[in-house]
Amino acid sequence: MTPPHAPEPAALVASGAAAARAAPGGASPAAALGAYSLLAVPLMMTALPLNILLPDFYAARTALSLQTIGLILLATRLVDAVADPLLGSWVDAQKARGAYLRPIVLGVPVLAVAFHLLFRPLQSIGPGEQAAWLFFTLVAAYLGYSLAIVAYQAWGAELAHDDAGRARITGAREGAGLIGVLIGGSLPPLAGYGVASAVLVALLALGLAALVRRAPRPPRSRPLPPGNPYFAFVVPLANANTRWLLGVFALNALAPSITATVFVFFVADRLGLAAYAPAFLAVYFLAGAAGMPLWTRLARRYSLHALWLAGMVIAVAAFVWAYWLPAGALGAFAAICALSGLAFGADLALPPALLARVIDANGHSGQREGAYFGLWNFVNKLVLAVAGALALTLLEALGYARGAQDAAALQALAFTYAVVPCGLKLLAAAWLAVAWRRRHF
Repeated sequence: MTPPHAPEPAALVASGAAAARAAPGGASPAAALGAYSLLAVPLMMTALPLNILLPDFYAARTALSLQTIGLILLATRLVDAVADPLLGSWVDAQKARGAYLRPIVLGVPVLAVAFHLLFRPLQSIGPGEQAAWLFFTLVAAYLGYSLAIVAYQAWGAELAHDDAGRARITGAREGAGLIGVLIGGSLPPLAGYGVASAVLVALLALGLAALVRRAPRPPRSRPLPPGNPYFAFVVPLANANTRWLLGVFALNALAPSITATVFVFFVADRLGLAAYAPAFLAVYFLAGAAGMPLWTRLARRYSLHALWLAGMVIAVAAFVWAYWLPAGALGAFAAICALSGLAFGADLALPPALLARVIDANGHSGQREGAYFGLWNFVNKLVLAVAGALALTLLEALGYARGAQDAAALQALAFTYAVVPCGLKLLAAAWLAVAWRRRHF
């Protein structure tokens, strides 16, 4: 690791063809990029356990009701979302004094310990204490993750200053993250949460070691402007290009968030294939990871706006057919998962690259990356919360209930799962087209 008082070598990506120019230990560009991306595997390994598997785990192993678990999850997610912009500002203040490593090194052990404790609720305590255990360990896990991921994303935003290079870095990171999602989703059911916690700790240690020893370093920070650095999260919103990008990002993110909320219901009740749900998710995420190199390679030749727009259109063209699928359509739905997963890679790789471009355009490179990515993660988490409420409210209003088998209810389920997200995706595509044509970002 470069000492905090020593200049950190710049790591630039030229024309998307090379990764970091300077990395500790003389690592090659590909090795340096791999060293940076490796930490994404354990960080994203926590995504499905914390957000998808946790309710069922606590319902089966504690005396808490589903309603209580749901209220605790809502409260913790609100705390997490509100904290992100403040954490982003704190990350920038720490970077100005040294490096992004400090927030990451602080956040990673908090995440590891909280994850371990979260999935070891004490059986000898009452429901009130179990509720408190869930709340505080989940808040700690969320905050540890948020602190690490904001600093980690900000680090990557400084490693390139052209679109192809930005896409290569975000593509490598998000592709590694998808591998982590697959590990996190499959390991607990297969080997248990104790093994999953041990693997998480080992991968976090490996990722940190690679980051410290081999990853490219961002340039030294420029001094922060006068003012309270911990409230600098409002600075990005003063620029119209940031607001335009956040608007497109939020509307586009609603679509996959709604499908994620409704996915289990659709597979179980509409398709009658509940046993295959993990396999469908694996196909989707594997396709996303496999398609990531394609999107980053295309970014060498085409505009990020054009590629993101193409990804949105491809996603709609691939996914809308789910509305007409009959029960038992195993192969057809697997094909939809694969094709829409390929398109999903564009949503992962390209928007953060565009945000890095906006940071450069606003003259905040080396100063405000934490503030931008803290705001970015706040919007993303807010969208997840809104999407869940919107999807479930719409399902109930249209007459669907869990386990329903009448034709009208199943049609409402298919409409919410396939048609509504595709409509939102097309609106986001239109908004992006306007922003691209008028050069808003």
